Amino acid sequence: MPLPATGTVLATLAALLLIAVLVEPARRVALHYGLTDRPAPHKAHHQVTPYLGGAAIVVATLVPTVAVIETTGYRIWLVLGAALCIALLGLVDDARTLRPSTRMAVEALLATVVALGGVRLHLVGQEQVDLALTVGWIIVVTNSFNLLDNTDGALATVACATAVPLAVFAVVAGMPELALLLLCLAAACTGFLLHNAAPARIFMGDSGSLFIGFLIATSAAMVAPGRAPVDRASILLLIVFVAATDTGLVLVSRQLAGRSWLQGGTDHVAHRLKRAGVGPHALLGTLFLGASTAGLVAVLVSASVVPGSTALLGTLGAAVLLVTLLSQVPAGYGQPARHARRSATTAARQASDTVRG
Repeated sequence: MPLPATGTVLATLAALLLIAVLVEPARRVALHYGLTDRPAPHKAHHQVTPYLGGAAIVVATLVPTVAVIETTGYRIWLVLGAALCIALLGLVDDARTLRPSTRMAVEALLATVVALGGVRLHLVGQEQVDLALTVGWIIVVTNSFNLLDNTDGALATVACATAVPLAVFAVVAGMPELALLLLCLAAACTGFLLHNAAPARIFMGDSGSLFIGFLIATSAAMVAPGRAPVDRASILLLIVFVAATDTGLVLVSRQLAGRSWLQGGTDHVAHRLKRAGVGPHALLGTLFLGASTAGLVAVLVSASVVPGSTALLGTLGAAVLLVTLLSQVPAGYGQPARHARRSATTAARQASDTVRG
């Protein structure tokens, strides 16, 4: 049953209001308890910045959604519950760094639960294969969006541009509750940008990036349209185009540099664009343009305006071209952040002064 337009609008506005109200308290709590990200040679920011922005995004997204939807369908509640669990996993990782194997095990468990609960890609037509592909898709996309949270405002910008076309697909697929969830996510990320765009006053942390990635991955698996598998495959790749390109660039550059894939670094798309002379606001505009253009092409594929095979080849070709070109821009390995040499005492004093201010 379609949701009333008034309820959808009110829920979206409520998400904007909640994020506006919650960010500053979350910032102060993070500073008080030392939940901060400090400058380091492998990081791009230059000052102590609090986490917990992700917690505000989670609340601003889920509360209006749960308040409005009335469905008895179990899949949406399963996705909501699993997304909340992965946000809590990220929060624990923000507070005390977890082993990659522990994080991956929990992510795999949650991905398997939602896949067994009916979230399925339906790419091959063989149940066990599609189940395995779905679990892999959710894990890879979740972590790709987590990696995309590497520069002020980058992930929030891409999430806004990605959630809206996904909401369109959800409406067409007869899933208005999922569309509402995605619109609330887009609204929460939009409001968060006011605090997270350069210079960021707060980061979302893993709690927010994992939550966003998981919701986009599961939503895409639920609504990706297309009569043929090649159409669905092209739409899926277009939906995650920016995050997938960023992850591909990082994996290629770290492999060539002989670095561990798990080792952080200023070698992402956003970092290289900044080194190429792109300013902070132009950078966010470029990321938004890339994600929204890919989303528009995905809509055109679903409407049979653009052939799926053409879109798939074009998407893969564009990703390879971008990775090749951006690989020519220095990765910045080993270059310390401008203020990374600041002593721990000075950093702690600055955080304390910020709380009092």
